[in-house]
Amino acid sequence: MSRKCFITGKAPGKGNHVSHANNKNRRSWGVNVQKVRILVNGKPKRVYVSARALKTLKLARV
Repeated sequence: MSRKCFITGKAPGKGNHVSHANNKNRRSWGVNVQKVRILVNGKPKRVYVSARALKTLKLARV
């Protein structure tokens, strides 16, 4: 299971780390996802949800 938000679909970002000399190295940064139990189709399910989705959406936590 990937570290991807079940609600918003946020996934790890990818890009370049650019030095002062303009050297570019690939880098990635993670998403602040938490493992929570929420109601999905009326049944409790343990899924990854981003911290922003937890704050803004009023999820039916179990």
